[in-house]
Amino acid sequence: MHNRWLLKLFPFLHWFPVTSVILRGDVIAGITGGLVLVPKAMAYAQLSGLPLYFGLYTAFIPALLGALWGSSRQLATGPVAIVSLMTAAAVTPLAVPYSDDYITLALLLTLMVGVIQFTLGAIKLGTIVNFVSHPVILGFMNAAAIIIALSQLDNLLGIPKTRSDSFLKDIWEMLGFLPQAHLPTLAMSLFALILMLSMKRVASVAKVSVLVAVVITSLVSVILDYDKKSKAEPVQIMHQESRDLIKNYINDSNKIKKMVVEVTEKSTQLRALNKANDLHAAATMKYDIEVIKLDIVSLKEQNKIRLNRINTLRFAKSNPADDSSPGFYLNGSTPSNLETDNHNWRIKKIEGNDIKFIGGGDVVGDIPQGLPSFRLPNLNFDAILSLISAAFVISLVAFMESISMAKAMAAKTKQRLDPNQELIGQGIANMGGSLFQAYPACGSFTGSAINLQAGAKTGFAMVFNATFVMLTLLFLTPYLYDLPKAVLAVIILLAVTSLITPKMLMHTWKASRADGIVAITTFIVTLLAAPHLDTGVMVGAGLAILLHLYRTMKPRVVQLGRYEDGTFRDIKVNPSIPTSPHIVALRFDGSLYFANVAYFEDNILEALAERPNAEYLLVSGGAINYIDSSGEEVIRHLVERLRENGTEVVFAGLKKQVLDVMKATSLYELIGQENIFATVNQAIQSISKRIGPDADECLFCNLPQKH
Repeated sequence: MHNRWLLKLFPFLHWFPVTSVILRGDVIAGITGGLVLVPKAMAYAQLSGLPLYFGLYTAFIPALLGALWGSSRQLATGPVAIVSLMTAAAVTPLAVPYSDDYITLALLLTLMVGVIQFTLGAIKLGTIVNFVSHPVILGFMNAAAIIIALSQLDNLLGIPKTRSDSFLKDIWEMLGFLPQAHLPTLAMSLFALILMLSMKRVASVAKVSVLVAVVITSLVSVILDYDKKSKAEPVQIMHQESRDLIKNYINDSNKIKKMVVEVTEKSTQLRALNKANDLHAAATMKYDIEVIKLDIVSLKEQNKIRLNRINTLRFAKSNPADDSSPGFYLNGSTPSNLETDNHNWRIKKIEGNDIKFIGGGDVVGDIPQGLPSFRLPNLNFDAILSLISAAFVISLVAFMESISMAKAMAAKTKQRLDPNQELIGQGIANMGGSLFQAYPACGSFTGSAINLQAGAKTGFAMVFNATFVMLTLLFLTPYLYDLPKAVLAVIILLAVTSLITPKMLMHTWKASRADGIVAITTFIVTLLAAPHLDTGVMVGAGLAILLHLYRTMKPRVVQLGRYEDGTFRDIKVNPSIPTSPHIVALRFDGSLYFANVAYFEDNILEALAERPNAEYLLVSGGAINYIDSSGEEVIRHLVERLRENGTEVVFAGLKKQVLDVMKATSLYELIGQENIFATVNQAIQSISKRIGPDADECLFCNLPQKH
């Protein structure tokens, strides 16, 4: 008993004993996975709107915890493209990407996702993911893959991109900047793409093609002096109109930050007033908060327009002869006698009073050296309310991606998989990760596939994987400085191409029109609603449930006749097969519950109306898997009414769970044991004896009786 509870609390004890052969395979799998994971982790962090090193943090602690407390021995937990995009979609409306507020909210989101997953696993509700059906996930994955690919265009082409409540509108606006594409960035993107695709064709380097491409492009970046950065203050902008534009942007950004703090403080006061039941003061406070929020929206809209104009500005940088600060002159307005550095500078970011310029391609830059520090997420009530729906959807989508990969590997390795334990493991991974600056993680297809192919037998593979990431954080981050962000964008682009599966969408449509409609609707809604990706999943899941209910409201009801081989078949499909004037035989192909009882009753009464002289109604109930109180009530009324009119109701093939309901409600006694049979043949033979000499020589049969 003690051992069982110990294994339940610490499932990684199942790994032991570990032989040297198994450990060697896990070491190889862990190192191989780590080599691929490091650049991908940074690429996915770029997708999430967080500083790149957060990808490495997410590949460290969550990977360890997910392996230790999950049930799959090959599943690799870490950052993935879909969840990274969903994180950005959830947090971007609430804060500016890469800002401190954004990081705070992302860590809170991680904690919320972990708590939801752990809770669902602890109360054994892992099956809740079944409400998000395969067509919903299929449509969502295809749309998300397209969104991910489009979201990297700015990094691939070196053009600016704004963020708003309409992703497609942002992309359309960004395409207007195509003539201003940064040619060195575009060249680096094409070089990295050709390099990775070429190496994937070479078996010896295919698995580490991403790592090799990272090393080569980083060296090219150093040799060509690809990275050119500079920093300035507004006074160094030597063009009056541009300087005023930037100053106004900075001033309004500072106002927005102060107003956001004010809203947070007033919201805390509002909750205290509500608790004290001071309704008048609470109403006044609520009004003040709404007014401030409207002002914030107005300022953000003005700043968005300003930022669009700032993104189009191009400057020349002066080369001062003395130690004075250089000036930035708008292209076309540079004095003829001024010496410049011959670079085309553009504004990359404005933080506080600092204006960050970029004159070459964008690179990873400084990555903090060392392990992630312990940091408690900020439990802000308003932020929790704003993130709760996104957290729930991310929890389900992340777990579905994890469990689908885990099941596929379990089928190959013959290992036992516990979905609820896996949900607990993913929950612990995210809860623990949130304390060490990780954003939401889940099972990775790429990392898990590498583990499986490299021969990983236990979760030690992920322990060694996390160890490699740890060593990278401790010693290797300086070597990542010159890695072009365009290369990370190419890594993302190649990673999501496998998620775009039009053939699967067509296959789903052919298999079931209803499922096809769900998949296509989810796909379209996800695209249109982006960046609010949870909307697509929720609409798709809701539509799938509604269509399922609609299908079960009208299950197939057929009148039966005996075919020449003795089986009972639909007389509409086989109009020549014989029936009996004494019996109306029906088969109901569905469970009987509140949504379809009226349909069941209407079909029976319609069939009896066509043959009013029938003495028996035979219901073949082999397909009825479930009956609720509404179904029981309708059957009771039918039996009573038809018996009064001289028609006896007979049942055949009812399952145990249906008979149990009938016995519990005394419906069984009302129908009578003599009217309940195991098979349709037995029922017809009994009815034939009751009818006696007036019966056909063989009911339902023009042939000599064989049954």
